[in-house]
Amino acid sequence: MESVGFKEWALVCDALGRGEQRVIVRKGGIAEGRDGFSFKHREFFLLPTFFHEQIGKTRLADPVLPVQRDGEIEVRYFARVDDAKLITSWNEVEQLEPLHVLSRAVVRERFGYGESAGLHVAFVRVFRLEPAWILPDQKSYRGCRSWVQLPQRPANVRFEPVTPS
Repeated sequence: MESVGFKEWALVCDALGRGEQRVIVRKGGIAEGRDGFSFKHREFFLLPTFFHEQIGKTRLADPVLPVQRDGEIEVRYFARVDDAKLITSWNEVEQLEPLHVLSRAVVRERFGYGESAGLHVAFVRVFRLEPAWILPDQKSYRGCRSWVQLPQRPANVRFEPVTPS
């Protein structure tokens, strides 16, 4: 199994890990390369990203940003893509609302961003890592891109399926 990390908001990672979210909605980062964003990996570790503004960009009742470890990244979840597609119809995107925790305004902004309207959506199955995988934070994990190469995962990490709520 390749060790690839997918950078996602920490609040979204936690919602996926609680089974409250079953899709990942992405337009793409600034540094996605010439071909833009795609779900080019079918299995990946969820690498949480932290910034305070994400708290107001979800529909969570009482969102609490997880604690960010100093100089380390705690990877707690792994995802498998069951299906991925580009959705260019706003009506179809609206129908996904029960499957994610993002606010409608954030989804609308992502949908309309850039030269063409649309969103990449991945329907995922999520697994909890036991124990969590603690990585030293590195410069290579930063920047406006979605995918990062991770070191080989520890042999003692088990994958426990998350049941959707």
